[in-house]
Amino acid sequence: MRVTYDKTVDAAYVYFTDPQDRVKSAHTYPCDPVDVDGMINLDFDEQGRLIGIEVLAASSKLPQYLLRSAERLGAEGA
Repeated sequence: MRVTYDKTVDAAYVYFTDPQDRVKSAHTYPCDPVDVDGMINLDFDEQGRLIGIEVLAASSKLPQYLLRSAERLGAEGA
């Protein structure tokens, strides 16, 4: 499993696909539950399989150990 994190926009993405595969999202299901106070997007492929989850406001939604070990994106990762 691959996890990326962009601290500048506080967004993380959890991939459920093989890193070698270039699977494109065919459908995104946005979740904006009031109780969560943040946006979570579920990405599905052409066959309806979950391929990844985008988490906005990730620093308040995901464990810190996961964000520390995530691949860095944005200016921080450059």
